[in-house]
Amino acid sequence: MSTATSIESKELAAVSTESLAALLVTKERPPRPSALSTSLTFGWRAILKIKHVPEQLFDVTAFPIMNLLMFTYLFGGALAGSPSDYIQFVLPGILVMSVVMITMYTGISVNVDIEKGVFDRFRSLPIWRPSAMVGYLLGDALRYSIASVVMLAVGLLLGYRPDGGFGGVVAGIALLLVFSFAFSWIWTMFGLMLRTEKSVMSVSMMVIFPLTFLSNVFVDPKTMPGWLQVFVNNSPITHLASAVRGLMAGEWPGVEIAWTLGWAGLLLLVFGPVTMRLYNRK
Repeated sequence: MSTATSIESKELAAVSTESLAALLVTKERPPRPSALSTSLTFGWRAILKIKHVPEQLFDVTAFPIMNLLMFTYLFGGALAGSPSDYIQFVLPGILVMSVVMITMYTGISVNVDIEKGVFDRFRSLPIWRPSAMVGYLLGDALRYSIASVVMLAVGLLLGYRPDGGFGGVVAGIALLLVFSFAFSWIWTMFGLMLRTEKSVMSVSMMVIFPLTFLSNVFVDPKTMPGWLQVFVNNSPITHLASAVRGLMAGEWPGVEIAWTLGWAGLLLLVFGPVTMRLYNRK
């Protein structure tokens, strides 16, 4: 009796398995998500991380405000005669410096997810491969926007008056976001290459500090030695700061805008493929 029951159970199991297999074969699979939808999904994931860990916004709020206050009131009188005059020149520069410096946190986030094993799951999904990286950068674009708004709000309270009005300010911030998106690919590469988040931060700071300070963010390069002017005048941060400063002042610095967009395109073309190659081989 037990033998007959066992045979019937096996037959029922076989029939159920065949039925399930037939159902899976005949049923249409859901369409594969597009590159845009997956990138936006990963971008939303980055935003949710900010929601659950709001301390991440400290570097885009307190740090830029501290820089603006220090440089305006410590050096404004010596460099421009008064803090009120100096802030008209330095605020766009510090805005550029602050946003460019916080781009390194993209690489740190990538490295943390690798250490936790999250990327192993992402790589197994049937999605557009670069969407995970693009999602990080889209989420960070929100942080860059927050930093820009905070800086401008404090600057207005301190006496900054952009002659370009609302349109010039928006154009300047938009150009800054485009450059920062491309610039962040450098740090995603470091996030994939280096083993710890501390090493990513250390290497990033070694690159960002000289690049931002050796520019026209704080002073006119004409006061620098000739050999240093050659480097400063051709720095991507100098072109970016000059373009943002001009747009906010109501001008149209076409040459500086072209240089900035050219640098952004070059960074994306160079570091984008390198990053994805490292990601596929990780």
